[in-house]
Amino acid sequence: MKLLIVGSGLMGPAAAFNALSDPQVTQVTLADVSPEQLEVARRRLTHAPGQARLTLQTLDLNNQPAAAWLMEQHDVIVACLPSSVIPTGLEAALTARRPWVDLSWPPADQVERLRQRAAAAEVLVVPGCGVEPGLTEIIARHLADQFTRVDELHIKCGGIPAQPAPPLGYKIVFGGRRLPLRPYDAYAVEGGVLVSVPRYSGVETFHMAGVGEVEAWHEGFVPWLLELEALRHLQVGTQKTIRWPGFAANATVLKELGLLSDTPIQVEGIQVIPKQVVDAVLYPHVRMGEEDRDLTLLHIAVVGELEGHRTRCVAQMVDRYDESQGLTSMARVTAFTGTIIARMVARGEVCGAGLLTPERLISGAAYERLIGELAEQGIRIQFS
Repeated sequence: MKLLIVGSGLMGPAAAFNALSDPQVTQVTLADVSPEQLEVARRRLTHAPGQARLTLQTLDLNNQPAAAWLMEQHDVIVACLPSSVIPTGLEAALTARRPWVDLSWPPADQVERLRQRAAAAEVLVVPGCGVEPGLTEIIARHLADQFTRVDELHIKCGGIPAQPAPPLGYKIVFGGRRLPLRPYDAYAVEGGVLVSVPRYSGVETFHMAGVGEVEAWHEGFVPWLLELEALRHLQVGTQKTIRWPGFAANATVLKELGLLSDTPIQVEGIQVIPKQVVDAVLYPHVRMGEEDRDLTLLHIAVVGELEGHRTRCVAQMVDRYDESQGLTSMARVTAFTGTIIARMVARGEVCGAGLLTPERLISGAAYERLIGELAEQGIRIQFS
């Protein structure tokens, strides 16, 4: 089994680490356009198992023939790319006719076109195959499948620094230089109907064991969950992001001031994009330093009818930076989830064609394998 991992930022080395831990994987190629970034990844993977099976490869995805040729030499591609770059990489994968497992999503305005391309090529494309989206929806479906009828689904997930620090009590745990702050509304389910709600609204504070008080606010219920048979009677649904208390209030101020907008404005004759200014000003304060540690938190609750009784089932996870691996918690949970699923695809345990979200593919034995392999890596989900 040969895996190609495209993108060697924060997530790529974690994906490579997980792939190398599988003795069935005979080759892992980690590719990036930047030789300097690959060198950083090489140093991170110095103590990874199976070093002899790792190859570092400089790759410019804009060179489509070269990208497609490299993809043809592998059984599956794991994409750890910025959203804007995903369409270019995916086009090469479709040309090479190799399955593409993506930790993220392409830009919204590209999704339908790429969906049609994947269907025409009869190639499996799995977008949003990280922690959220990804693991959260997979677990939500698993819980929902146990019920006779599901009335409510509440998903809370987030990555936070182990210790909050000003000005936002937040660090960019997913990588990149842009804060995950958005001005537009989110979705929720109310009365069985998908409705728009203001982002950063619906703030609730709750306690997570071993962590303390955190808050969660509307980030956006993913509409495709309503297409699942198990959720056909859903009346109330929320998907919220977890942060340290106070984050939503600060983000709301930025949003109301127009500082999260991507629309250019004139400042003394110069066009500037407010969100880019905010990112540039705040980045020194929110970048993850070598000394920083992070947590990934997950809380999923399903309410409905089970064996004739009103029942509430909960899945929870608190994952921490792994000192022995030298990998952040967010990188581990996100990249390990995608890479485990990619290996299942390569083994033929998960099959399909076209663009399919993870929760449609991962159930039954595949679900048990995913949760089991995550547990082997110390990423444990508690159910109650």
